[in-house]
Parts: sequence; C-alpha cells; structure tokens
Amino acid sequence: MFIIAAVSPVVPILTACGVIAAVSLVIGIVLGILGEKFKVDTDPREVKLRKALAGSNCGACGYTGCDAYAKAVVHDGADPGLCTAADSAEIGRILGVTVEEKRRMTAYVHCSGNCTKTTANYDFTGTHDCRIAYLAPGHGSKKCAYACCGFGTCADFCPYDAIRVADGLAIVDPEKCRACGRCVDVCPNHLIEIIPYEAEYVVRCSSKSKGKAVREACTDGCIGCGICAKVCPAGAVTVENNIAHIDQEKCTGCGACAEKCPSKIIVKRR
Repeated sequence: MFIIAAVSPVVPILTACGVIAAVSLVIGIVLGILGEKFKVDTDPREVKLRKALAGSNCGACGYTGCDAYAKAVVHDGADPGLCTAADSAEIGRILGVTVEEKRRMTAYVHCSGNCTKTTANYDFTGTHDCRIAYLAPGHGSKKCAYACCGFGTCADFCPYDAIRVADGLAIVDPEKCRACGRCVDVCPNHLIEIIPYEAEYVVRCSSKSKGKAVREACTDGCIGCGICAKVCPAGAVTVENNIAHIDQEKCTGCGACAEKCPSKIIVKRR
C-alpha cells in the first residue's frame, strides 16, 4: 500500500519569497558598501549655484543644461555670468566673486504680417508646425513668403512662456523673455533677433522682396527705399536685400528713421 502525502502549495511560495528577500538584502548591503566607498562629495557651491540658475535647461549658456553649467563653473572655471536668466549678484555671493551683470536682452519678431495685413494664397492643412509649413509652396500659406508662419513653433520651444501667437503672428513679451535664443534657432524664416531690452526702434518686417511685390503681399512691409538710412545721423540704419536693419549698438533713439519711413514699418517699441 502506498501513502501519498499532500504538500501544501503555500510552502514552495514561502520558500521562493524567502530566497528573493535574502538575495535582495545581500544586493542592498553590497550596493550600500560600494556606494559609500566610491561616492564623490559634491561641492556645496555647485548645489547652491544649480538652485540659483533658471532651471529651464535652455542652453543659452552653451552647456547642455543647468546641471552641466553649474558643474563647469565650480570645477572648470567657466564664466559664471553666462546664464541670461539668473541673478548675477546671487551667483557672485555663492562663488565669492564679482560677477559682471549682463546687458538685458530680449527676442523680437521682425514681422507685422498678421492675418489682417497679409492675405493667404491657399489653406494650409498640414501639421501646424512652422518648420513643416516652411517646406510648403511659398514658405507657407501667407502671400508674403517672408512672413511669420503663425503656428507658434517658437512659442512651443520657449522655456519661459514669453511668446504667444495672436492673429497668426508670433509676439514676444520682453518682460518674460530671457534671450535664451531657442526661438531664434527654431524659426525657419529667421524672423527673430535678440536685441537689447532697452532698444527703442525696430523694423517690423523681414521681406527681401522688391517694393511692388511687398505692397501686393502685405499692407505693412519695407519697400527698401533707403530713406531711413539717409536720415539716420548715427549711421545705425542700413538697407540690404531690400530690407532695412537697425544696428542697436549705434542707434541713439532719435526717431528720425521712424518719422521719415513711408511704410511706417519702423516703430517705437515703448
């Protein structure tokens, strides 16, 4: 006669759990020992500096992010004044040095071609991304091939929520902008420029078309007449490829260019 003893299924489960728990405990102890043995002490200045930075990882400093920049400043002697959004005085206190305060800058969109000032050649039904629209005929649906595509790719890339799109035109809020340059890099039509925050006069156009074509495409456009350059006493205004440009380092804010501009596309910012 054979006697078969029933083995409870709970026993092997408990055994497996015990083995897993033991192995996990051993691994945890080993990792703890190794972590303590090979740990690298972080300079407290690096931690404080990281907190003082903007935290947006915008890359304006030239490094891959705020962590990389903080480490480079503390350990490699990188320029501590590269962050466009940080408080220079606070960084100086952390590092025990004098950090020169950078000139405040802001981005500006050189275009006035919203939906009421420039007409559309066709309806764009593709992905609402300016980089995609730029590949379409005429660099987008607007009649002006140099106009803002109006889909807000620059706004999507702005880490400071400083750009909004109104009536098909990107607009920068200078109070929020920290001049990181991400919008400049992503704009396919190259309409955005970093200018001094205090700049008084700007050109609201980037069209390189000749006068007649500009008038046909937009009610507000530079016709490249050159009057602005002729009347500027500081030599700050130049006209090249049918478009006026103001050298903000030379501009004295006299307003002569805006006063004489027949198209009224040179305007006072504030």
